[in-house]
Amino acid sequence: MAKIVECVPNFSEGRDKAVIEAIVDEVRKTAGVKLLDYSSDTDHNRTVVTFVGGPEGVREAAFRLAKKAGELIDMSVHQGGHPRMGATDVIPFIPIADVTMEDCAALARAVGQRIGEELAVPVYLYEDAATRPERKNLSDVRKGQYEGFFEKIKDADWRPDYGPAAMNAKAGATAVGARFPLVAYNVNLGTSDIEVANSIAKVVRHIGGGLRFVKAMGVKLDERNIVQVSMNLTNYEKTAVYRAHEMVKMEAKRYGVPVVGAEVVGLLPMKALIDCAEYYLQLENFDINQVLEKRVAE
Repeated sequence: MAKIVECVPNFSEGRDKAVIEAIVDEVRKTAGVKLLDYSSDTDHNRTVVTFVGGPEGVREAAFRLAKKAGELIDMSVHQGGHPRMGATDVIPFIPIADVTMEDCAALARAVGQRIGEELAVPVYLYEDAATRPERKNLSDVRKGQYEGFFEKIKDADWRPDYGPAAMNAKAGATAVGARFPLVAYNVNLGTSDIEVANSIAKVVRHIGGGLRFVKAMGVKLDERNIVQVSMNLTNYEKTAVYRAHEMVKMEAKRYGVPVVGAEVVGLLPMKALIDCAEYYLQLENFDINQVLEKRVAE
């Protein structure tokens, strides 16, 4: 079986289509990788790219993306609803076939070192590539965001793993890591009150006493004049998508607010959707091999 690694870098640009296409083109031009998806959000001002390939191709494409983003994005003027600390905000490597999590951690270290040395961008390793426990959680690494990092980086406890111990004013800082497949799932609420979304997010996320594998925050969608609970499910097998959805829905009732929609950002494993179908349709004794497309693919 061929070795396959997935990479899902996030960039701090979701509005300028020319810039987004120029960044994504770096994947298209790299041998040994395949672009699967890319999506942008104007309110978040963020683009998520998904590609797969062998370790060597993925490593090269990830670096090229970071280089191009650093050239085209100026963080000193960036504004958006999503937490961010760099033009290339985060680069996770995910094992898909015939590779281990340690293989992906090694990729993270190699790419992180190259970004730090060649692009002069501070790099922090996170999740399974983290060099210390307090850097495992991306939220902890990114705390303070771009604006706060100019002081944060001076703290000896927050010296970068690679690159200069000084903030790059234009490109910011970048987190590079290895992790389990993540589901980015957002629930839209029928209100414009951001405090409602913030309150629900606080209850739902693990750090607030909520679901173990959920990170959540409230985001205002200005174009639609509504708010959303934006979530990352870091282990969809242990905290299912439907469970996160139902908890948001339940908490929203406290404020008399309806759920008006939901969205998936980027790609997600088929099993995450099958789990939802089993729950909502009350399917009995269902097997994933009953999915026609899966059998055809085999």
